[in-house]
Amino acid sequence: MAKTKRPGDGRTLIASNRKARHDYHIEATYEAGIALQGTEVKALRLGRASLTDGYAAFDAGELWLEAVHIPEYTQGTWTNHTPRRRRKLLLNRAELDKLRAATRESGKTIVPLSLYFKDGRAKVEIALAKGKKDYDKRQALRERQDDRETARALHSRGRDD
Repeated sequence: MAKTKRPGDGRTLIASNRKARHDYHIEATYEAGIALQGTEVKALRLGRASLTDGYAAFDAGELWLEAVHIPEYTQGTWTNHTPRRRRKLLLNRAELDKLRAATRESGKTIVPLSLYFKDGRAKVEIALAKGKKDYDKRQALRERQDDRETARALHSRGRDD
């Protein structure tokens, strides 16, 4: 079955792209529907997908999710899907226009953050993102390590009392 269910919001997480938050500055997030074939939905219900190399791109005025891996459904027949095929993202026209205008700026891209079921429908959370430089990544790691050490020191100080 799928991995986790958040209490109260009807979401069942299938896959998340944790590397995206490390590699990009997230500027805005959007929830988009995704057009899937039947065997893709069945494979997702088993909790199998990978967003690691995924990105979204415009083609003929429509937004497409590319390079997302949904493995073939093991019990599928000749109707099985191709694992890395392009999948259409479903957003309203205003959101598409905002994203198209924003991605025309240099250095901005659209990356998938998570794939989940919401009330029985497959959704993907996409983000308008700008790539981080190597020194930004090192700085973020250093800050996270400092926060961890501070929390550890405060925790151990509380035990001595």
